[in-house]
Amino acid sequence: MFIYELFNQGAYISLIPRPKRFGKTLNMSMVEHFFDIQKTDSAELFTEYKISEKKDFCKEHQNKYPVINISLKSVKETNWDRCLSKFRSIISKLYKKHNYLLQSEYLEIDEKQLFQKIISKTADEIELKESLSSLSIYLKKHSNQKVIILVDEYDAPIISAFNNTNSPIKSIDKENKTYYEEIISFMQGFLGDAYKGNDGNLKKGLLTGVMRVGKESIFSEWNNFQVYGITMPYFSDKFGFTKNETEKLLTYFDLQKDKEKLAKWYDGYKFGNTSQIYNPWSIVSYVSNKEVGFRPYWVNSGDYSLIKSRIIELGVKDNIKNLIEGKTIDKELKENFVFQDFETDNELIWTLLTDNGYLTQVEKSKYGNYKLKIPNNEVKILFKDIIMTWLNKEVKIKRDLLIEMAESLINNRIHEFEIVFREIIGDTLSYFDTAKKTDKNTKETIITNEQIYHVYMLGLLAILTDDYTIKSNRESGLGRYDIMLIPYEKNQNGIVIEIKQIEKQKINEKDDKFQKRINNMLDKALAQIEKNEYYTELITNKIKPENIIKLPIVFAGKKPYINKC
Repeated sequence: MFIYELFNQGAYISLIPRPKRFGKTLNMSMVEHFFDIQKTDSAELFTEYKISEKKDFCKEHQNKYPVINISLKSVKETNWDRCLSKFRSIISKLYKKHNYLLQSEYLEIDEKQLFQKIISKTADEIELKESLSSLSIYLKKHSNQKVIILVDEYDAPIISAFNNTNSPIKSIDKENKTYYEEIISFMQGFLGDAYKGNDGNLKKGLLTGVMRVGKESIFSEWNNFQVYGITMPYFSDKFGFTKNETEKLLTYFDLQKDKEKLAKWYDGYKFGNTSQIYNPWSIVSYVSNKEVGFRPYWVNSGDYSLIKSRIIELGVKDNIKNLIEGKTIDKELKENFVFQDFETDNELIWTLLTDNGYLTQVEKSKYGNYKLKIPNNEVKILFKDIIMTWLNKEVKIKRDLLIEMAESLINNRIHEFEIVFREIIGDTLSYFDTAKKTDKNTKETIITNEQIYHVYMLGLLAILTDDYTIKSNRESGLGRYDIMLIPYEKNQNGIVIEIKQIEKQKINEKDDKFQKRINNMLDKALAQIEKNEYYTELITNKIKPENIIKLPIVFAGKKPYINKC
């Protein structure tokens, strides 16, 4: 029904941005096969689907229009010369698909000559820039029908140019354009000539991509142009798999038993007013490789180095910590920006993450903002990797030491855990400002020392997110625990952690008074776990009482104590 809705939505030209591998290319192919006047054999493909019930619509529009379908997803070159060469190759292939026009009696000799130049890859830059518009003119002449123009992944060349330009901000020397400036100039003509002011030849236009590139840079003054972004209700169930579609698929492949785990791993997206959208790439990959089990198929299918580097650069660790815990963050999503804005507006990172599918909207909040969250376990792995990169590069913690710490904790080898935990913290906690933060005006404490230790531990425990749900500051029993690790496998140990700290002072572990203070505080933390029944959530999650680890941790300065002195 995407075909029917697209044609009747009213917009002359539609841009639908969605995350990578959410079905954009497949939808483009479907639209092409339905409308293309050259593909009459494709009509039978649609006979079993809902669109066939719209008999009047099908009679009027099915296989009635010339269709241009071009994908720019492979235009990811490192400089402008290579990029232009790639365009020359892609456009040549596009023209070859319509080489029957060389025999058309409706084209002039000079038009056929240009057509041949483009096929033979000898056309110049201006001719390439006008090639999409030119092809629509030729098709209209030949068929006497207006043309549908589909451009898939229109933003791939722009993103690549941005990534490969040291500074995309406009250069002073107009004759010495940056790669980014070159691609923007080219796309303004390539897309603009085809979509803007081409009313005599254009029936409908559709573009897809990952992001909405600013209107003022490419889409300036386009007539009847509409963007249907991820927060809008239109086409909200047409990209990705809905819950109903996923369950039908699982039934077909006899995988209903995996439904609950599949939802935790690959569900969680919300487009417009449609929630419980599943990642289609991951679902299909899982069904095709079910013996391998649950894996981050989608996250591992692309390069997220730009996003990773920008998060680490911007130092948004508190937000990442909240997201990994399963909390939402309240942020503005900007639908109209240009890439240069990333150099001056750090808050655009949240739009970048949401557009790319690494975060999803939950609901609209105050002042036009949105509550955002990590959609599922698969994407949480990406954020875990970001935390690991930060810990390794900035805080200098090695992965093998973190693995040793994590393994000793989840296997209830608490003495070993304490030794490794102390080794990690001994050289790294000083990286943090461990002094509590106060409001300059009210002098009230904003961040306590315990909260700083808390954040640090969550960063360390991020390595366990493949096997555990990590939560913090949630209600359970009669109060709020500090940190809880809930295993996905119910026969594994569940862990509830209570963090305490004693005032920073000169530490003498042999001093009886100091030892007594530590032991008393450990007893107090353990009693707090027991009295408030913080482990209730673990029991609710079917973790056996004998598999529940109740772990008090007391910090004296930056040294943790877990076992009594």
